[in-house]
Amino acid sequence: MSRKILFVASLHHPDALQAAVDHTPPDTPKPLFPPSVLQHFWEHALRRRGYTLDIFYRNLPASGRVQAHHHREGITPGKVMAAIAHRLPPEANPEYHRRNQRLIRQALDFQPDILWLVGDNTVIYPDTLAHIKQATGCKLIYASGTSPIVFSRPIERRAAPLYDLVLVNDYYHGIQWLELGAPRMACLPLTAVDPAFHHPYEPASAAVCDISFVGTLVPASLYSHRVQSLLSLTEFDLGIWSVHDVPAELRPYMRGPALGETMLRALSGSKLTINAHGNFMHYGGNMRLFEAAGVGVLQLTEDLPGVHQWFTPGENIVTFTDDADLYRKAAHYLKHDAERETMAQRAREHVYAHHTYDQRVQQFEALLESQ
Repeated sequence: MSRKILFVASLHHPDALQAAVDHTPPDTPKPLFPPSVLQHFWEHALRRRGYTLDIFYRNLPASGRVQAHHHREGITPGKVMAAIAHRLPPEANPEYHRRNQRLIRQALDFQPDILWLVGDNTVIYPDTLAHIKQATGCKLIYASGTSPIVFSRPIERRAAPLYDLVLVNDYYHGIQWLELGAPRMACLPLTAVDPAFHHPYEPASAAVCDISFVGTLVPASLYSHRVQSLLSLTEFDLGIWSVHDVPAELRPYMRGPALGETMLRALSGSKLTINAHGNFMHYGGNMRLFEAAGVGVLQLTEDLPGVHQWFTPGENIVTFTDDADLYRKAAHYLKHDAERETMAQRAREHVYAHHTYDQRVQQFEALLESQ
């Protein structure tokens, strides 16, 4: 079994990563990812299986500093600059060229069995990936939680034939990658729970509400379904947490940002949580689907195929078909405490038994062995 993995990823939430590094005991490997992203839990599960891990941060410039990204509504100077930069082919960007050369040197030194490319790549060239595969004999894994039709850039799509295995959350995204030329895909999904982290927390007083939502709500082109679902619930005691901007009509319900443990405390302080998927997810399988269950709060989510595959609606999760159905079911479960709490406990037991990151790693290993 392969035991050395080199991650190629963007560094998100650098302050959260630094805080995690600062709290790591001296005799423990420093974390590669902050606890606000799912790769953090893959990292822990892989280490428990005996893997040696390293990482290349593709968005780290020569200065060595990167800022956390904050989604804002409307046109901003940052968006204008990003749009201009994206018109320049990545191969013509001298800074990107230097990063590709650094990655090649790191890969040749590390000699990975697996090169794990996290989605949303705008920096690493297909030629770089091909060179590393040829020079080291490694497998190239591409892992993403979003639709390639909506989110991927040409640089990612051109590399699709090089991906030995594409891992996705939403099965339909995997089909799209096959259509783009990837030879193989699997919907594990990538998301899961770590019982040591995803469990009920004592909520802060500001986190106590009847119905919670934690996540991204802008831009409208990607998250309008979420916004509509939440607008149908404003008669209830609704609390919203987001690290990004929130549409004006939902700002009165904003409680603040939430990442990592803060996010879990927000969920723990509510009786129900709403998990409306992004407009680009039609099969299901986002992070909150499993995290909310691990925290032990009853979740209301859309009636999607993946929800039926991974849960049992009416037993450990509640599904809705439209905003009126969502309103009726939210009102029902807020009035029936015992029924709500029993279903929430079943959901927690279910994900602890069937959807942990340790189990995802074992499923991943089985996929590699079957190639």
